[in-house]
Amino acid sequence: MARILVIGGGIGGTAAALALHKAGHDVAVFEAHPDTAEDIGAFLTLASNGMRALAQLDATEAVTASGFPLTSLRLLDGQGSEVMQAPLAGADDPALRYRCLRRGELNAALQTEAVRRGTALRHGIRLVSVADGPDGVTAHFSDGSTATGDLLIGADGLNSVVRRHVAPTAQPRYAGQRIFYGYTDGVPAAEGTGAITMVRGSASAFGYAVSPAGETYWFARVAGDPLPVGGPAHRTAVDRREELLPLLRKDDTPAGDIVEACAERIMVTNATEMPLGTPWHAGRVLLIGDAAHAASPATGQGASMALEDAVVLAKALRDTPDPRTAFALYEHYRRPRVEHNITVSGGISRGTHTPSPASSTTPGPPREDDALIRQLTWDTTLRVDPDRED
Repeated sequence: MARILVIGGGIGGTAAALALHKAGHDVAVFEAHPDTAEDIGAFLTLASNGMRALAQLDATEAVTASGFPLTSLRLLDGQGSEVMQAPLAGADDPALRYRCLRRGELNAALQTEAVRRGTALRHGIRLVSVADGPDGVTAHFSDGSTATGDLLIGADGLNSVVRRHVAPTAQPRYAGQRIFYGYTDGVPAAEGTGAITMVRGSASAFGYAVSPAGETYWFARVAGDPLPVGGPAHRTAVDRREELLPLLRKDDTPAGDIVEACAERIMVTNATEMPLGTPWHAGRVLLIGDAAHAASPATGQGASMALEDAVVLAKALRDTPDPRTAFALYEHYRRPRVEHNITVSGGISRGTHTPSPASSTTPGPPREDDALIRQLTWDTTLRVDPDRED
């Protein structure tokens, strides 16, 4: 049993804690935010591959207490006409159905489950530096405290402090779009729940889903310059709405009415990504999730990829004789998949890749083939010989 420090109590970090605890390790999570951050952040969609990974952590029930399922995809053109409707992957299996929920709700559910199982989780403690040595790795925090373990997992997101230790020059870059998120009370169009609707507008990509309570969750992706750092733009919901509405009104779709009816709950952020080939591990330290392989949100795979990371990492440490071999095995399985996602998602954001109308989302998860299913199935062993890999 190893003592493992996890820096970051978001989706990837807490999922990793659940997986590592299941594999028999002593895990402690350190989160900079002072609480579960249940009310912070935009919504997300867990795809069927993410739900499959979640099931391997025995956490499906804990997470599905929040949010709502999605079973079909609708595609509208710029005139608001439906050009496609198709079932989403996993629609016939309650454990694998896509799920729409607020990011903070998912964070809170995973953290609550981790604590319930006995994992130590400290809030309001911010990492300053990492010292890796022959006998262990020590995390130094801003309050002057330290923690020492056998391994340290950096799950501290896009602006990772742990990444400075592993890859000091690696920095996230702008992926070509601003992403707007919002919640609108009521439903301008008379629609039921269970579908996510994608709108291919002339000046934006728009998507929305309606909750059972009649609240519309929506997002818009808009090409342009990145948001100014510390500038006056987008300081209020009115600013954000006024930038977005003229672009949506170029088309005759429900998007403009949905955004116009939105009051104050509008957020905007830059689409960002990590460069391909960013180093993920050094010595006793490994990066996972957005800290390692953040992608533009165009494919909607960030949270699902982090959940996959958690399962594969725990299995690699379980199935190999030493951490160095385990980290290499983890990278062998994960890098091709997540970097494909970075490439495809970035291509969509920059307009260099057009999703197929037949795809299950825009463009959806990388194919969930039999090899991936075996990787994620807890009771199977990861093959340590790459020459024997599927």
